[in-house]
Amino acid sequence: MASFLQSLVDPRKNWFARQHMKAVSQRLRHYGLRYDDLYDPYYDLDIKEALNRLPREIVDARNQRLKRAMDLSMKHEYLPEHLQAQQTPFRSYLQEMLTLVKREKAEREALGALPLYQRTIP
Repeated sequence: MASFLQSLVDPRKNWFARQHMKAVSQRLRHYGLRYDDLYDPYYDLDIKEALNRLPREIVDARNQRLKRAMDLSMKHEYLPEHLQAQQTPFRSYLQEMLTLVKREKAEREALGALPLYQRTIP
């Protein structure tokens, strides 16, 4: 059953998933964003912790992409075509660190240790 569900969301195996990925990619290219930029550190504290552990240059580049996207959105414009062609919306920079943070959190819970942070959502 799990392999069937996995094949439904895999863009290499499912035409609908491939079309969805293409549409998301096009939307992200319009504003110069990456998929990992869409994660909200205020909603999930694991993401906030992962962003705190990343190098400063990567976090600064993320913030710059978000500011540019907000500016373009407010102006009702898109990036120029030659800049859209250079964008890599599915190049991940956060997933490895997020996986490490979630694994550490699960290990702390298994050992009965106190969490690194309180899980409150504003």
